[in-house]
Amino acid sequence: MHADVHLQLHRLHATELHREATATATTTAATRGTHAPAPALRVQIGWKLVEFGLRLATNRPAADHFTTAA
Repeated sequence: MHADVHLQLHRLHATELHREATATATTTAATRGTHAPAPALRVQIGWKLVEFGLRLATNRPAADHFTTAA
C-alpha cells in the first residue's frame, strides 16, 4: 500500500472515531443528568479483589483472633 493511501485511510478512520466519540459524549451527557452512574458491579468486584490481594500480599502481624491457643 502506498504511503499516501495509508495516510488517507488513517485520517478517515480518525475522523470517524472523533465523530463517534463526540456523539457518544453528547448522548451520555444528556442522559446522565446531574448524577454520575454508579460503577458497574464487575468494576466494583474487581477493585475489591485487588484490595483483598494487596492485603494478602503485605506482611502484617497476625491478629490475636487468628492465632491458635496452645
